[in-house]
Amino acid sequence: MSRTGIGWDSHRLEAGRRLVLGGVEIAGAERGLAGYSDADVLTHALIDALLGAAGLGDIGHHFPDTDPRWRDADSIELLGSVLGLLGEAGFAPVNVDATVACEEPKLAPHRDAMRSRLADALALDRGDVNVKFTTGERMGFVGRGEGIAALAVATLAEDAGRDR
Repeated sequence: MSRTGIGWDSHRLEAGRRLVLGGVEIAGAERGLAGYSDADVLTHALIDALLGAAGLGDIGHHFPDTDPRWRDADSIELLGSVLGLLGEAGFAPVNVDATVACEEPKLAPHRDAMRSRLADALALDRGDVNVKFTTGERMGFVGRGEGIAALAVATLAEDAGRDR
């Protein structure tokens, strides 16, 4: 049996922060994403999609911004923790697909690095991880360059040999 979840995240852009998406630091970015952790919207959206598919709540439940352990946390490490939670619950990721909405900088040159980093963190083949990019066509908070958003879908397989 398979299960599917959807995740969404957005953060505002802020000067003086590094820009991290899909576990990859985007060199030369003038602004980064504001947030309690590294604010990696792509990885956060994937985390929520995975947790949702397994019925395990959301990123805020597991990694609340009120807990000092998660201040400046590396979101790829959080994703690794989520992989452990999925295993304990009897699930394994099969496929993830995500779209990042960002006006600037251009992200396509970083696609392969993001796919590889996420695939490694999820113990998936790179072909099972898809990352796409779009702009806001100069509309809304993304289009005005105020922030970046990501939407993700994850499919999990249930471990048939595990009693739940």
